[in-house]
Amino acid sequence: NILSLFLFLLQVGFFPSECVELINDKVPQSVTNSVPKPVSKKHGKLITFLRTFMKSRPTKQKLKQRGILKERVFGCDLGEHLLNSGHDVPQVLKSCTEFIEKHGIVDGIYRLSGIASNIQKLRHEFDSEQIPDLTKDIYIQDIHCVGSLCKLYFRELPNPLLTYQLYEKFSDAVSAATDEERLVKIHDVIQQLPPPHYRS
Repeated sequence: NILSLFLFLLQVGFFPSECVELINDKVPQSVTNSVPKPVSKKHGKLITFLRTFMKSRPTKQKLKQRGILKERVFGCDLGEHLLNSGHDVPQVLKSCTEFIEKHGIVDGIYRLSGIASNIQKLRHEFDSEQIPDLTKDIYIQDIHCVGSLCKLYFRELPNPLLTYQLYEKFSDAVSAATDEERLVKIHDVIQQLPPPHYRS
């Protein structure tokens, strides 16, 4: 079973000695007595294989180059996503805003929701590191799905566009007495946004 394998790996020195000391104190005596002490040639080969396997794992960059690992777009930290993609602004926002500026002069572009299946189709394409053709009839006829996709992107950011760290300052700025004071305070807080959030 798994516990026996784990204890065996502890005994043959697969883990650092500090870990062995910590874990040995917590393992019941009945379990440790059931694990055989000597290491056979077969087990020695297994340990060598496991060590080699752990050391030879490819880097994240190599996995990306081979197309095995894909970076997430939705639900990924904005700064991390821009660093990995090499863009100044997320491609999903750039494509959607250009489309909306060209075709989205309709009532409630961001208020009304698009068809869920169209939104999911677009999301999947962006998450697959493709840039979908937004001029397809399916999207032209359902312009609201593009606006909904933008809202979905912002909603799934782990740290919101206006950031948790500046939430209190934005709240204070919005509560200012006059429109002029409010505008000055909001402008001041916007200048404090991290660069990826400021550009987006």
